Amino acid sequence: MNILLSNDDGVFAQGLAILYQELSKQHQVTVIAPDRNCSAASNALSIQTPLRLQKMENGFFAVNGTPSDCVHLGLNQLLQDEPDLVVSGINHGANLGDDVIYSGTVAAATEGRHMGLPAIAVSLASSQPSHFSSAARVVADIINLLIDHPLPADQILNINVPDLVYEQIKGVKATRQGRRHKAENMTKAQDPHGKDIYWYGSVGPELDAGEGTDFHAIAQGYCSVTPLSIDMTAYNSLNELSQWIKKV
Repeated sequence: MNILLSNDDGVFAQGLAILYQELSKQHQVTVIAPDRNCSAASNALSIQTPLRLQKMENGFFAVNGTPSDCVHLGLNQLLQDEPDLVVSGINHGANLGDDVIYSGTVAAATEGRHMGLPAIAVSLASSQPSHFSSAARVVADIINLLIDHPLPADQILNINVPDLVYEQIKGVKATRQGRRHKAENMTKAQDPHGKDIYWYGSVGPELDAGEGTDFHAIAQGYCSVTPLSIDMTAYNSLNELSQWIKKV
């Protein structure tokens, strides 16, 4: 299988290198990643800035853009043959619940799906991740299953792996997205010149983290695999909306 591999932590990230090593055992893998950390870049595209592609000594390609830029550029310009799969990760930290809307890791997979290819995103669920090899093995296992169970055209898989030794992982669960409370307030400070600066506060605590959610699976030592739909339409609200919108 030909795989396009990207991430949002940058071309020098440990998770990217370890996932490449694992997938290269069975597949032809091309790596195209941002030249810096682009965490929380979401689906941004650099439409105001020209993109530059640099080949690294290890054969990886670095792009002065976002994760979505990397996938888009790779599929449009760099790769002569269309890959069979787009993989994004391993992210240094979890992408659970509504956090995925900000995730550059998930966005790289989404861009692959926008370009007509099956795609998966993978994250190691720890603030200080260490067992990247466990996540890499999980991804390799899932890719082997995808050969006989292809993804629907409107979905990607969002995979989160507990930061455990591979043998200690209890299994893999199909999950739904949980939800968080709203994020904490921003912090106001001053720079050395006395001008106001602002930092984002911490993410909100878990609100919906019950059984069946991605949060719950990780907390219990299982891998979480959540199918994410590209179509964000709230279909259960369409009927009600169609009734009152007529008054406009």
